Amino acid sequence: MNTNTSQRQYVKFEPINVGRWVIWGLFLLVIIAAPLVFTSSLSRTMLSQMGIAIIVCLSYNILLGQGGMLSFGHAAYSGMGSFLAIHTLNRVTDGQFQLPVSLIPIVGGLAAALFAVLLGWVTTKKSSTTFAMITLGIGELVWAMSLMFPEFFGGEGGISGNRVTGSSPMGITFGPQIQLYYLIGIYTFVCTALMFAFTRTPLGRMLNAVRDNPERVEFVGYDTQMVRYLAFIVAAFFAGISGGLATLNFEIVTSEVVGAYRSGAYLLFTFLGGATFFFGPIIGGILMVLAFVLLSEFTKAWLLYLGLIFTFMVMYAPGGFASLIMMNVRVAAFGMLRRIWTSYLALGLLALVFFAGAGAMIEMVYHLQLNAAMGDELSFFGVTLNARSVNSWFGSGFVALTGLALFELARRQFKREWNAIQTEIEIEIKRREAL
Repeated sequence: MNTNTSQRQYVKFEPINVGRWVIWGLFLLVIIAAPLVFTSSLSRTMLSQMGIAIIVCLSYNILLGQGGMLSFGHAAYSGMGSFLAIHTLNRVTDGQFQLPVSLIPIVGGLAAALFAVLLGWVTTKKSSTTFAMITLGIGELVWAMSLMFPEFFGGEGGISGNRVTGSSPMGITFGPQIQLYYLIGIYTFVCTALMFAFTRTPLGRMLNAVRDNPERVEFVGYDTQMVRYLAFIVAAFFAGISGGLATLNFEIVTSEVVGAYRSGAYLLFTFLGGATFFFGPIIGGILMVLAFVLLSEFTKAWLLYLGLIFTFMVMYAPGGFASLIMMNVRVAAFGMLRRIWTSYLALGLLALVFFAGAGAMIEMVYHLQLNAAMGDELSFFGVTLNARSVNSWFGSGFVALTGLALFELARRQFKREWNAIQTEIEIEIKRREAL
C-alpha cells in the first residue's frame, strides 16, 4: 500500500471563541431590552438615533481607523442615502413602487454606494492630506448642489414623507416609535456584524496594510488605490443605510444632512469613541446623540463644552474612550487596577472642579451676550452668579485654575504609578513566557 504524505489531508479544529459569542450576545440583548427599560417617548427616540449614529460612525471608521483616510465629506454619502430614501418612500406612498418600507434603508445604501463608485475613484487617487482636501471639496460641492437644485433636494425646506405607508404585515406599520426602533435595532446589529466581518476579510486586512505601510503593499503587487476605492464604496454603502434609517425616523430630509457640520460630527465622535478599536465608534455614536439631544437642552453653550472635552481628550487620551477601557482591562487582568483607583477618583474630581469653574465663566459670557435683558444674575448648578460682578468672575477663574493645576499634579503622580505598573506587567509577561 503506497502512501503519499504530500497528499495527506488534515482536519484542523479551532476552538469556539466563547468570549466573542458572549459579547455579541450581550450586544443583541441590550438592543432588545433597551426600549423595555427606557419606556419614555424621548428615551426611545434617543435609542433610535443611537442605532443610526452607531452605523454611520462605524462606516466612517472603515475610512479613518482601518484605512487611515481622514475624510471631511462623509455626510455627503449618508445624506445622499437619505435623499434617495425619501424619494423612494414618497414613490411607495404614491403607489409607483411596490417596496416594503423596511427595505428602504437598503435603497439608501445602494444609492450612496453608487455615488461612491462615481466619485470615489477620483477621491482615492491620493491619500493623506490630499485625500482629506478632496473629500472636503466634494462635500462642499454636494452641499452647494443641495441648494442649487430644489427639484431634487427640496431647497431649504427639504423633503418630507410618511413612513406609515404600504403593506402592514402582522400589523406592523412603523407608526409607533417602538416598532421603528426594533427595525433600526435589527439594521444596527446586522450592519455592525457585517462591518466587523469586513475587518476579517482579505480586503479588510489589506486595508490595514495600506494604512500602515502603503509602499510595501505596492511592492508586493497590490494596487493601493483599488484597496482604498473598494473600502470607500463599502463605507459609503453603510453610511447610506444609516441615512435611510434617519429618513424613516425623522420623515424629513434637508440640506443639513450633507453639510460639513454633519461630517465634522462624524469625525469628532468617532475620534472620541476611539478609532483604533472596532467598538470605539459605537461609544462615539452614543455620545453623539447624548450631546446633540441632552447636552444641547441643558445649555446654549453645548458646542463650546464639546470643544473643551475634545481638547481634553486629545491632550490626555488621544486613543479615545475605547483606548482607556482597553488599557484598564489589561491592568485589571493582572490584578493591579486596585492600586490606581484612588488616583482615578482624584483625577475625576479635579477634572470636575476645572469644568465647574470654566463652565461658570462660559455661562456668564453667554448670559451677557444672549440673556442680558433677563438681568445680571443666573443660576449654575444651584449656585447664583452675577455676570457683572467681579467676585463671580474671580471666584470662577480661581476654581478653574486651581482645578487645572491640581489636576496636572495628580496626572503626573498617576503617570508615575501607571509606568511602574506597566513595567511590572511586562516583567510578569516575560516570566510567564519563560515557564
